[in-house]
Amino acid sequence: QVQLVESGGGLVQAGGSLRLSCAASGTFFSINAVGWYRQAPGKQRELVAVITSGGSTNYADSVKGRFTISRDNAKMYLQMNSLKPEDTAVYYCNAGLLVLLPTGKSRREYWGQGTQVTVSS
Repeated sequence: QVQLVESGGGLVQAGGSLRLSCAASGTFFSINAVGWYRQAPGKQRELVAVITSGGSTNYADSVKGRFTISRDNAKMYLQMNSLKPEDTAVYYCNAGLLVLLPTGKSRREYWGQGTQVTVSS
């Protein structure tokens, strides 16, 4: 069974850093684009950063210059520096994986379980 498992969240003071990790497990052929999303209480889930299979990246304006997305084989990372209280949210990784189904190869989207990031002022 293919799944994404996240780790690295926690409580940090404003100005601090955290590194989130997301590991893909199970049987799959390839990983396409990978993204990190976040959802704060009472708000919609928003895209934070994305990285393509070719390594191209894109960031939300609110995190540009502070966050860095990267990938290494079946692991994906989000390095978060200069954290602010408004970065507090549950962070989710998202990836498109090419998997084998009974009907053949198919590209499916998967989500991690989410990890809490809390930034205190």
